[in-house]
Amino acid sequence: MSRHSSALAGSSSIEARSHDPSDEEGGFTISDLARDFGVTLRTLRFYESRGLITPARSGMTRIYSARDRARLALILKGKQLGFTLVEIRAMLASEEKKSGTGKPAASVGGLHLTREQIMEQLELLRSQRSEIDDAIAELEASLSQVPSA
Repeated sequence: MSRHSSALAGSSSIEARSHDPSDEEGGFTISDLARDFGVTLRTLRFYESRGLITPARSGMTRIYSARDRARLALILKGKQLGFTLVEIRAMLASEEKKSGTGKPAASVGGLHLTREQIMEQLELLRSQRSEIDDAIAELEASLSQVPSA
């Protein structure tokens, strides 16, 4: 399997569930974000350790801003589309600099992707789909040879 296979394994909807807007004034806790986005606390701490999100601290408590929340949505959308964290970091950095390369981009779930990025990712995902289809066919053929219990 290629480098993006694990990203596709858990590609559920990454849209945030409803959240009390009054919480935005004081920020979000790690539990809030984990619950709202359907990710684990460990995932959020991992993204923080990689510098993708940067919560403020109040003692030992992480307080996530609306910016962190928006970045998390983009990170998860990028993962769902099969991009690596390195690629997502570059997308986020270029978005923040707003120093466009002059290349036209399309917004995919909030991520601004160039035509080349979209075409490359489509090619990669189609290749993965082919590998998965082959693996399924092989396992189904093997299963038909095994007597049921």
